[in-house]
Amino acid sequence: MPAQPLAPDALWRSCDPEQFDFKTTADLEVVHEVVGQERATDAVRFGMGIRKPGFHIYALGPEQTDKERVIRKFLEERAAGEPVPPDICYVNNFDESHRPIVLLVPPGKGSELAADMDRVLEELRAALEAAFESEEYQTRRRAIEEEAGEEQEEALSGLSDKAKEEGIALMRTPVGFAFAPARDGEVLTPEDLGKLPDEEAESIKARIGELEAELQQVLRKMPRRQREVRDQVRALNREVAEYAVRDLLDELRTKYEAFPEVLQHLDHVQAHMVENVRQFIARPEQQVPPEMAALMEGAGEARPFRRYQVNVLVDHSESETAPVVYEENPTYQNLIGRVEYQALLGALTTDFTMMKAGALHRANGGYLLLDARRVLLQPFAWEGLKRVLTSGELKLESPRDVLGLVSTVSLEPEPVPLNVKVVLLGERMLYYLLSDLEPDFPQLFKVAADFADDVDRTPEGEQLYARLIATLAGQDELRPFDRGAVARVIERSARWAGDAEKLSVQTRDVLDLLREADYWAGEKGAETVSAAHVQEAIDQWVHRSDRIRERMQEQILRETIYIDTEGEAVGQVNGLSVLTIGGGGFSFGGPTRITAQVQLGSGKVLNIEREVELSGPIHSKGVLILAGFLGGRYAQESPLSLSASLVFEQSYSGVEGDSASSTELYALLSAIGEVPLAQGVAVTGSVNQHGQVQPIGGVNEKVEGFFDICAGRGLTGDQGVLIPASNVKHLMLACRVREAVRTGQFHIWPVETIDEGMEILAGRPMGEPNENGEYPEGSVNRAVVDRLAELARLRKEFGRAAGDGGTDEGGQEGSGG
Repeated sequence: MPAQPLAPDALWRSCDPEQFDFKTTADLEVVHEVVGQERATDAVRFGMGIRKPGFHIYALGPEQTDKERVIRKFLEERAAGEPVPPDICYVNNFDESHRPIVLLVPPGKGSELAADMDRVLEELRAALEAAFESEEYQTRRRAIEEEAGEEQEEALSGLSDKAKEEGIALMRTPVGFAFAPARDGEVLTPEDLGKLPDEEAESIKARIGELEAELQQVLRKMPRRQREVRDQVRALNREVAEYAVRDLLDELRTKYEAFPEVLQHLDHVQAHMVENVRQFIARPEQQVPPEMAALMEGAGEARPFRRYQVNVLVDHSESETAPVVYEENPTYQNLIGRVEYQALLGALTTDFTMMKAGALHRANGGYLLLDARRVLLQPFAWEGLKRVLTSGELKLESPRDVLGLVSTVSLEPEPVPLNVKVVLLGERMLYYLLSDLEPDFPQLFKVAADFADDVDRTPEGEQLYARLIATLAGQDELRPFDRGAVARVIERSARWAGDAEKLSVQTRDVLDLLREADYWAGEKGAETVSAAHVQEAIDQWVHRSDRIRERMQEQILRETIYIDTEGEAVGQVNGLSVLTIGGGGFSFGGPTRITAQVQLGSGKVLNIEREVELSGPIHSKGVLILAGFLGGRYAQESPLSLSASLVFEQSYSGVEGDSASSTELYALLSAIGEVPLAQGVAVTGSVNQHGQVQPIGGVNEKVEGFFDICAGRGLTGDQGVLIPASNVKHLMLACRVREAVRTGQFHIWPVETIDEGMEILAGRPMGEPNENGEYPEGSVNRAVVDRLAELARLRKEFGRAAGDGGTDEGGQEGSGG
């Protein structure tokens, strides 16, 4: 018995507004749980709870499911019950300035410590200046210097008296000291010295030589004594500085006595300040000129106080929970952090105060959300993320340092212990590719949170979906939706899901529809959104998106593309395909003429699309299945003696998928048996080797696409579409199609086998074999069998004739038959 066309009620599952007991969505409670994502939310909870290495989370699923919002909500709820992590600070390493030291202090203490150090530095300079300008210090310093001066004068005075007793004077000259003979207190001139007897002159020279030797001994002691003076002054300076510095830093030691690392740093600060006290009391002539200071603003040596400051990399003074960070631009430096440089006299300089935090620093002790695709697109970002997650510590370094491309001196900060849960957001395909091609990925992201596309459409599910609509509308401050509008949104959601028994949970699409419906309600001056406004939003969205669909239909209606919707033809069937335009999700269906030609041959079914490399592997597989069906039904006792070719007419791009395999089989059977097929009936569905018609995707778009062509030419009442019976539950057809079916102008036949579909297309029975294996006269199978028998007879005669002719090729062909 031929398959019967579907009733209008089977083409659409409506949502009855009367099932709802609310007037508008303003009367509904918001949804606190995530609708239809139990599996994914359980995975997220598990991933957040387990604190073992490698149990980071990858949230996979379409972006329209709004994974980021859902996961952020879960993370914020979890983070609310977790402690605020410590502040991350860096301070100078006074032993190795290129290796800054990290300080981890309780939240808020980092900024306090930085402010306290700034205050100490401000007060210290004034305190030191006062200490070194005090009368006590000046007196003690003068005493040290005067004592040394007195010792020097005493030694010179004694030498001068000794020389005077011997008639020689000690004189001070611009270049030092000199001895000269004297008489009665007067220094002899060279002329006077020349008048002296030779013996006396030689005696004077000898005495002068002895005195000069003694003078050299006195002068040699002076530098050592000056060094002693400097050491004494330096010791005095340290004593005074240590008193002033200790007095100020002891206040900080008392305040931070519970933090040993801070106390150790303060000890280092004190020792360095005392040792380099001159930088605090530099004399005016030692100061850097203003114009040079402006040029050297970023240099640590030009601004010596910076070495005592505290760089608060992460400040949690205003945080109340563990951090939840979403890094929108996950470059390497935005993740790991960076060290900034400043040009100074033609060179690049930096210090620990120019270190900046990355997202991993800010999220340390909490949670970090990243878009997987964006991370992979950024140079070095993925490798950097893997490295810190594997090592368990966050080391701030630039990519050039990691790769060893540059050998310049840079900072090597002490690493920060890492305690963060990373959540990657991405598509399913990207997850599977990473799992297969990236060896480290399965070891680091062990938790997969798989977000579903849809949920079951049950009465309870529709009630919950109404609350979801109310929640989304409330969060976006939209007008209330009445019951009719909610019912229409639910129906549209089932259409998005491509299944009358499912509802889409891709909340971004739902929210977009709500926003557009709210806009049209505002345009009409309505205070409440109705079903008419929702339908207006749908119609307007289609109108904005369907230019290409209209152009393609126009080409068919103008017969630029050949599609018959009336009459009969042999070896020709209208197949249906779906095309998706852009990223907006607009899909539409349309017919394609599929033809078959049969001639004498050796049983080969030629796929023309494959021969010209336009056929994808799935489509090629479907064509090979056709040969299996033919052999299984018609070549059990003798080989197929035909050669057939199949092609998508006027197709100029690749063909992929097996949803047209049943269409190709209908065309092939028609061509073999020379059975005319109705051109007003289009076909979709895949087929297996046993002739069972299997379900396909996009059934709604395919039916509507062919209907629009038929309606454009005028419905005859004989037109329709064959669909797999298993696709009936997926039907959510447009109103125009349902109305045509209701009035008998268009038909939709569900078929389970090729035989059922062939009977509808050919208008005659397929035929069952009798006890002798013979098919009844007038049946499709009889026509096919008779034609195959005729081809076999012709092939045999051709082979015999070729063999009589003595040609090797003909003989081989004949023996093959």
